[in-house]
Amino acid sequence: MKITETELRDVFIIEPSVYRDGRGWFYESWSERMLKKEGLEYHFVQDNHSYSADRFVLRGIHCQKGASAQAKIVRCTRGVVVDVVVDLRKGSPTYMNWIAEELSGDNNKQLLIPRGCGHAFLTMVEGVEFQYKADNFYDSESDRSVRWNDPDIGINWDEYLCGSAPVLSDKDRDAPMLADSDVDFVYVERYR
Repeated sequence: MKITETELRDVFIIEPSVYRDGRGWFYESWSERMLKKEGLEYHFVQDNHSYSADRFVLRGIHCQKGASAQAKIVRCTRGVVVDVVVDLRKGSPTYMNWIAEELSGDNNKQLLIPRGCGHAFLTMVEGVEFQYKADNFYDSESDRSVRWNDPDIGINWDEYLCGSAPVLSDKDRDAPMLADSDVDFVYVERYR
């Protein structure tokens, strides 16, 4: 398993070792032992699994605030997504910066996202299955969304949408801009 830090502080790409033979393949999708070896200690308590039927379904930018904030390991197990992480932690060296990473059922890449970051993904094909582990339980009272196309964040969705409009939920379409939201994460240095 290869673990590489991204340009965003405390966000990591996890690439499992895939063992293939004539029957198919096998890999460990996550290993607490391997994370601890890299100094990354998380205790995951909930697994989530979503299905998106259409191409260009855009989910996010989502987070939970306060004591219900969640760290996540995310992966696409069927299809292809462009996965986006936004640093929403005031005081972070990478505050309001974002990264985009292609995750797919073929490349097996995963992202480890710390608490205080927003998360979104865009499906690039039909029939996408997306899974993630969370280190805190879902809490509807703490659930927050930031507008997917907030100009202050500046995610370049057009690069991926190829002139199409995204398929959005009402929640994501009506989400506030970051400046108008009550998202109030503060950066705490954890791994340095």
